[in-house]
Amino acid sequence: MADNQQPILGKDGASNPQHPLAKLNRLHFWLLVALNIIFLLVGQAAAVILGRFYYDKGGNSKWMATIVQTAAFPILFIPYLFISSSQTDSEGSNQPSIITVSVVYFVIGALVAGDNMLYSVGLLYLSASTYSLICATQLVFSAVLSFFLNHQKFTALIMNSVVVLSLSASLLAVNDDSDKPAGVTNSKYVIGFLATLAASAMYALLLSLMQLSFQKVLKKETFSVVLEMQIYTALVATAVSTAGLFASGEWKTLQGEMGSFTSGKLSYVMTLVWTAIAWQICSVGVVGLVFVVSSLFSNVISTLSLAITPIAAVIILHDKMNGVKIIAMLMSIWGFCTYIYQNYVDDVKARKAPSAVDDAPNESRSC
Repeated sequence: MADNQQPILGKDGASNPQHPLAKLNRLHFWLLVALNIIFLLVGQAAAVILGRFYYDKGGNSKWMATIVQTAAFPILFIPYLFISSSQTDSEGSNQPSIITVSVVYFVIGALVAGDNMLYSVGLLYLSASTYSLICATQLVFSAVLSFFLNHQKFTALIMNSVVVLSLSASLLAVNDDSDKPAGVTNSKYVIGFLATLAASAMYALLLSLMQLSFQKVLKKETFSVVLEMQIYTALVATAVSTAGLFASGEWKTLQGEMGSFTSGKLSYVMTLVWTAIAWQICSVGVVGLVFVVSSLFSNVISTLSLAITPIAAVIILHDKMNGVKIIAMLMSIWGFCTYIYQNYVDDVKARKAPSAVDDAPNESRSC
């Protein structure tokens, strides 16, 4: 099956009687999908809003905001212990060496730390709604990288999605002063915009590198392997971010930051704790959708969350939703819809392809 025909709503392993999903009926399958979507949408929206709340109430440490994005990774050991104990490894002879896997995890983990830092800078200088709308451009970068790395075709719908999302980001780039958080200058707004845009591009690159690692290095994509990727890259990212906190000297300001937090010291601690937990709830949803459905579907739902988070930001943080931002949000949703419709069309074609091959007698098939 060609890369551009990968089903968005299907896992090959589910047709295997030994696969855990094969034991689920259709209702239970969709309930599992819905549960993971809720984890992703709620976790990501809560994490972004809490991150903005941290800055609004007096938090100022970019490295601390970076650390909490991965620091709660031990939560992932809970599903990992249950899943790994029920799975047997039948491909022991084909497994990569520990050194190779360690290098892959370290490189990706270091990139995750850098990506999280860019996101932290973006959220520091942008409102939660503007930040989320700019992050939605990750679909643009995913489409472009898939074209160059995976030879995915640029159809009219994909091109429409790229153009619309790019125009949406351009509108936000020229938005007026009323959108900026208090005390943010024009130059800082530009820095926040560019940092968020760069973070979105790096995130798309990370998705491609992770998928390439599953295909070329790990050579499988079971739930336990996907969880291992998340756990160990988060461990590396947390270690790198912590080193950055001490190297930058920001750790010296944390005590004073806690004391000056306008909602109180307890609120300061709980904000960081729940931000970390929210990111890991989001991570569970991401991993679950990768395993139950596909990596592409997980990425699309993640982008949908970024398009609807501005609504939550308006309700909870009272972000100003001016005409420019409303148009940008509608364009983001439109770009998202055309992107997912193209993948639905690809999914239909991909599902028809195996049956066409099955109907042809005495023909060899390649995976």
